[in-house]
Parts: sequence; structure tokens; C-alpha cells
Amino acid sequence: MSEATFTQLLDLACGGFLLAAVIVLWRRELTAIIQVFALQGLALAAIPLLLGLHEHRADLVAVAAGIAALRAGLLPYLMRRALIASAPAEDRGRRHREGSDERRETQPVVNVAASLLTAAMLTLLAYAVAQPLVALDPTPATRALPVGLAVVLIGFFVLATRRRALAQVVGFLLLDNGITATAFLAASGVPLIVELGVSFDVLLAVLVLQILTTRMRTAFGTTDLDDLRELAD
Repeated sequence: MSEATFTQLLDLACGGFLLAAVIVLWRRELTAIIQVFALQGLALAAIPLLLGLHEHRADLVAVAAGIAALRAGLLPYLMRRALIASAPAEDRGRRHREGSDERRETQPVVNVAASLLTAAMLTLLAYAVAQPLVALDPTPATRALPVGLAVVLIGFFVLATRRRALAQVVGFLLLDNGITATAFLAASGVPLIVELGVSFDVLLAVLVLQILTTRMRTAFGTTDLDDLRELAD
């Protein structure tokens, strides 16, 4: 693979990775958010794949396959199951109902327009903060480093502004994806055993959150965290 082709493909993968995080802020339907997260998983897997092909490293190609299977396949599947389990019993077995409150982020703390503006500001902040790091070693991978940092910041923002428990799970996973992308871009990958350990930790966290979300819906009839705070009060 030539240097020019590698640079173009890496920029395309990083652009799709960042765009998916922004779309998560734009969409309110939880089904669509999960689908976008799965697409981001594919874009994330493309980063170590391209690095592995460019540097002739089989371990990075193996890590890319594992990331694609976990973050574009298994995790979205588990979140879809959690979404189905959190729906009212009469809605189960039917397609997404447009007006269902449990399937939409109905009242985020920050509206969509302000969220998109904040995402742009966070991206600019990430580029400003990463400039000294990029200047140390201006390779194609390190020049894309601000993308990973921007997704980390957007993940934090989703965690802070979404009310639905499942939407906050997506925010947590966006944060983890951003950290993973930053590690690949800054250090040309991480050891396979480290990535496997982190991936299993993330999988365990999602399984626990899926169980908690289902039990919240069964016990309280909602997964809106503000409603649950009112019940506590």
C-alpha cells in the first residue's frame, strides 16, 4: 500500500469515525443511535486494519477483526436486546413505534442544535490540544490523533446530557471507542492481550448495564433517569 493511499484511507476512516459520534448527538431514536454506533465500530476497526496492512503487522489485523466483531456486532446486538426488553410488553414483537417514549431520547438536557454546536467546539478544542503532540511526530496516524480526542470529549458530553439509561450506555461506549482510537493513532496500536482485556471489560460492563436497564424498566416502568430521581425524592 502506497503512502498516499494509506493516508487517504486513514483520513476517510477517521472522518467516518468522528461523523458517527456527531450523528449520535443528532438522532433521538435509540434504534438509530445503536445502528450508528455499529457503523462507528466498523470505522474504528478500519484504523488498526489500515495500520496493520501499512506496517505489515498481523497482530493489528487480528485486533481489527476482534474490534469489528465486538463493537460492530456483539455490543450493538446486546443493546438492541436491552432496548426490546425495556419496551412495554404490548410493544414487544413489533417494529419500532415512532412515538414510543422508551425508544426515543425525548428530552435531552441540551437540545439537538446546541449539542451539534458543542460537538463542533469540542472538536476544535481537541485539535488545539493535540497540536503539540502532532508536532512531535507528524505522521499520517498522529495527524489524525485529534479525531480520537474529539470522540472522547463527545462521549463525555453524551454521558452528561442524555436522560435515557441506554443512551448513556452509548455515551460510555463512545468514550471507550475514542480512547481506543487515540491509542492506535498515537502508538500505532496496542498489544493484542491489552486490547482483549479492555474489550472483555467493556463487554462485561455492557452486560451489567443491560441487566440493570431491564430491571429498572420492570420495577419502575421507565428508564428516564430524571423520573427515577423524582421517585427517590
